[in-house]
Amino acid sequence: MQKNVFSSVDLPPHLDQRARFMLWQDIHVAEIWSVEYTISEKLSFEAAIEATAVGPLVLGQMAGTISHASRKASDIAADGRDGYLLLVNNGETVLSGTQVGRDYSVGKGEAALVSASEALQMTGGDNNVWANVVLPRVVLENAFAHLDDRLALRIGADNEALDMLKRYCSFLEAGPALLSPDLVSHATETIVDLIGLATGAKGEAAELAGLRGLRAARLQAIVQKMRDNFADPAISAQSVAWQLRLSVRYVHDILQETGVSFAERILELRLQKAHRMLRDRRNDQMRISEIALLSGFSDISYFNRCFRRRFGSTPSGAR
Repeated sequence: MQKNVFSSVDLPPHLDQRARFMLWQDIHVAEIWSVEYTISEKLSFEAAIEATAVGPLVLGQMAGTISHASRKASDIAADGRDGYLLLVNNGETVLSGTQVGRDYSVGKGEAALVSASEALQMTGGDNNVWANVVLPRVVLENAFAHLDDRLALRIGADNEALDMLKRYCSFLEAGPALLSPDLVSHATETIVDLIGLATGAKGEAAELAGLRGLRAARLQAIVQKMRDNFADPAISAQSVAWQLRLSVRYVHDILQETGVSFAERILELRLQKAHRMLRDRRNDQMRISEIALLSGFSDISYFNRCFRRRFGSTPSGAR
């Protein structure tokens, strides 16, 4: 990973505010992408961008007195960018705009998925702070179907996947560059996966949208049984099938259609519970082995390996 910083403080000091803004925007168009900005009429011009590359993705942070941004058909034609951006509002002001005929409005901690290949408007206050996760179109479209149905829909600040995504991106931005291609690939896949869950492009709602009638109802029942009993070390596809009076093969087949197997779902549920418990200050006196057992893990070494692979840190490091 390599972090690049582009700030108005680095511009020639002899320029007046208007000249500094015009130069900043010209550099932005040439080096980043084509967007037309408007600055606050009340505050002096300030703008700073940080961009960290993670494989084909870019984690961006932006702050300043930019009050409006627009991307028109001429801008799209000028740079040819056709990726997606997850816009995350980290400031106190509301960021609102329009894309594909939908109005969006995201407050502090909220987010929305937008496309660089569609006309876009965004308006904030006099001073705004936001983040962008920039992804090539092919990366997301290869991962999720009907993604454009999720454009310009508000993602609440209480969305668990969004919260995890923000913390994971902060972890990557703060750390040293990843050198291993396997780790870069893992980080990229984790970010894409979390965006899918945060936007609803992946998860139970997306799964049910692809099924109809009895199969959709049965999938929902299977998933609910798994959620209710994942911490039981004895849970199995056989036990769930028996409780719902289904065949084991049917349980495996219907889960396979969603792209996530029985074992993968149970492991993820257990890891998520352990992660929540480790981060809860009320559990500081509990041993990590106790938390692992309460989450359904009977093998502590296996738990440690899976936790590190999933979250990029040891269980003790997550506290």
